[in-house]
Amino acid sequence: MPPYHPDLAVARFIPKISFSRGSLRFLRRKLPTMPDVPGMRIENVSIPGGDGAPPVRVRVYDPVDRAADSPALLWLHGGGFLIGDPEQDEASSIGFARDLGALVVSVDYRLAPEHPSPAATADAYAALTWLFDQAAERGVDPARIAIGGASAGGGLAASLALYAHDRGVVRPAFQLLVYPMLDDRTVLRDDLDTRWVRGWTPKSNRFGWTSYLGGEPGASDVSAYAAPARRVDLTGLPPAWIGVGSLDLFRDEDRVYAERLREAGVPCEYVEIEGAFHGFDAILRKAGVSKSFWRMQADALRRALAAAVE
Repeated sequence: MPPYHPDLAVARFIPKISFSRGSLRFLRRKLPTMPDVPGMRIENVSIPGGDGAPPVRVRVYDPVDRAADSPALLWLHGGGFLIGDPEQDEASSIGFARDLGALVVSVDYRLAPEHPSPAATADAYAALTWLFDQAAERGVDPARIAIGGASAGGGLAASLALYAHDRGVVRPAFQLLVYPMLDDRTVLRDDLDTRWVRGWTPKSNRFGWTSYLGGEPGASDVSAYAAPARRVDLTGLPPAWIGVGSLDLFRDEDRVYAERLREAGVPCEYVEIEGAFHGFDAILRKAGVSKSFWRMQADALRRALAAAVE
């Protein structure tokens, strides 16, 4: 029997579809937004891009009963740097906002291949600095602003942590990295058992990284702001939580990154879900293991943001 988690057994029927340039138009179709959500203010805000870049759209989720000086989460969606927008994670963003009593800001960053790195990082940093600048006006405690994302968005959040650290202007309190896409060199590996991979295949990984880097993965000059696993020195970064499935193509790179963060003195909790594939919680949202995985993320954020003011 395939080694999937019992809650994800249906994965054996999910085809191993790979991304390609020809499929992008179909995959980029807009998802319907949620109707009015009771108790939640949702707005689209156009903010200035950084260093002459075009404006960036952010989608803001604000509980009507949110307390003053609340925490905030800057969220970066997944999609292999190729597809996606804030609306695809609407249910999760609303969940974080409600559960944490937090302002959630989700970033509609520019996508590859039309906009290769560092466009996405620049957009994410513009959104982060905007959130810090708006903290007082929006009732946010600047000491409790976390960043997070899933898949490519998780890799982008890790890149953003590095970029913010190096600039020294703003400092996120925490980084929530959900099966993050961290290392272009995984494309070069031929020793991985990918029989049970679902959601993101080796072919998709090569196309995604090639599109994002604007060149072949594995080159010696790839920036750590594009592929955070390339960073040699990880000291001084915000505490982190990394969660990934044991059948995820990114499992090894995520585990190694967690180990390297801890070796650099950065607190990092690593969670590996046995029998889970890439994006399992988005593909099979109602599965028990998917719900518990989201709860782990919310609880990690709550603990970290509480600790940030102790």
